[in-house]
Amino acid sequence: MFALESNNREGAQGSRHFPNNCAILGRRSHRVRVLFRFAIIAILILSGILPATARKKPRTQTPNKANIEAAARLQIFLDRANFSPGKLDGTYNEFTWKALALYRQSRGEQPQVPPQQGKIKSNVTPDVTGLDLDSIGPVLVPYTVTDADLASVGPLPSSVAAQAKLKFLPYRDAADAIAEKFHSDVHLLERLNPSKMKTIKPGDQLMVPNVGAFDLASVKGIKPGSERSERNAQPVNDVEYQPEAQSENADENRQMKKDEAASAPIVIKIDSKTNMLGVFQGEKLIAAYPVTIGSAHTASPVGEWKVSRITKMPTFRYDKEMLQHGRRSGNFHLLPPGPRNPVGVMWIALNKKGIGIHGTNDPSSIGRAASHGCIRLANWDVVRLATKIKPGDNVSIH
Repeated sequence: MFALESNNREGAQGSRHFPNNCAILGRRSHRVRVLFRFAIIAILILSGILPATARKKPRTQTPNKANIEAAARLQIFLDRANFSPGKLDGTYNEFTWKALALYRQSRGEQPQVPPQQGKIKSNVTPDVTGLDLDSIGPVLVPYTVTDADLASVGPLPSSVAAQAKLKFLPYRDAADAIAEKFHSDVHLLERLNPSKMKTIKPGDQLMVPNVGAFDLASVKGIKPGSERSERNAQPVNDVEYQPEAQSENADENRQMKKDEAASAPIVIKIDSKTNMLGVFQGEKLIAAYPVTIGSAHTASPVGEWKVSRITKMPTFRYDKEMLQHGRRSGNFHLLPPGPRNPVGVMWIALNKKGIGIHGTNDPSSIGRAASHGCIRLANWDVVRLATKIKPGDNVSIH
């Protein structure tokens, strides 16, 4: 060690005047090793050998216009057929899958099994084989905003006490009103009409889904069961003509089958697991709508019930004790009618005190928030339901 120290001292003195060749070679060797290491990493990244944790995750792609249009076309098709997917958002969401499965069931077809609940992704495309999706025409149509559209828009206080002082519970803004009119999610309309939805005024032209518009002004004129009367007056095309109908009693037998189908009782069946309400005429499923049911604390009453009355544009007795514990108290507020009344634009009372099927003041909550024991639908769906039923019809909650 000492000998080395003596020799190094001499070398050190020499290095004051001349470069040390070993040091230079060492620095060059180090640079080569660094460059070589970077080259190896680059090769691994390009070849996909490097572990996923070391690679950047790809960005989630936003659905493009074609995907949105395809999903919206299916949603509009189902909505028109009275198998509602809930609010139209241009995705293959949970209720679109459920509505499609029930639509196929109504036609005697084998429904496609939806992805496991909770794992349904909006980019998973269902099988639409056999559906005449072109029958709806254009997916989007232009609509000119009218004064009547904005007549039900106004200030809406958040507190119940302040709402009780109003004569009418209006839409929060113009976008809220237009979205409900066309059964739509506001965010879909914002994508279809960039920079327009925050400044809507009469005369503006918007692109909207091609559905039957929900007309708030017509709610008061709705007649419960009116659609059933119209359906019974028309030929029943679902009864197949059998070969043996060549006999002399063929016409009589066929008419009997039609009459049986037309006069079959209407039954509402509510599935608390799938959050879907089905309307049956006899054994035939004729319509389906997504719903919100009660929570574990205030569960919807399982069992067999009947429709007792149907009230249009109802007032609502807001009683916190009743909502939370099922007991009436003297501390309550009477909330006026309007589209943003807590029970919406229609109350279908059951022969179970305090329980009914009704609309909502928040369409986005359907199927995703618990009620206080009642069955809640979007306003456009509860109005369509009311045209199919009458007091005395059976309601099964299971």
